[in-house]
Amino acid sequence: MVDSASNTENLIQIEIFPRRLLSPETAKELLVELSKIEGITRAFVQGPRLPVTVPYGPATGQIVNHKFSDTIRIGETDISLAVIVGRIRLEVLNSEIRDNIREVCERLLPMGLEFREGLFLPTRQTVSDYAKRGPGADPTVLGLTDPKGKVGNRICTLNPAE
Repeated sequence: MVDSASNTENLIQIEIFPRRLLSPETAKELLVELSKIEGITRAFVQGPRLPVTVPYGPATGQIVNHKFSDTIRIGETDISLAVIVGRIRLEVLNSEIRDNIREVCERLLPMGLEFREGLFLPTRQTVSDYAKRGPGADPTVLGLTDPKGKVGNRICTLNPAE
């Protein structure tokens, strides 16, 4: 794994923004294909949050059985989708990897997509990072903190041995 916090000049950040929210099956297929590409250092999945329980009304506290709520398996890691996948932000090593990702996205997302290059993931520690992980936070998880989330419940490491 690349230390993205100390080597930010050579890394490329891209955003994949499909024209529709992705179903769990499509999201799984896309994320599995992206996980097979070597050279992706960080990934961030974003979209509307899926409620776990009913927040108010007569059914307050009951579990929501949403059709987009699913657990997907990528490699050896099970990931519980807490959002409907609306965009994916990636940090990659070079432009060749970017082109491979673009080819995979165009093949798997026939509805169309926007493929942008820019700065989408923070490269320095944010206030939320400091509050959640302290001053010596792992540089690979910088900027991946959900300010409303509980500590450690939404970051998945696909290749923990690296």
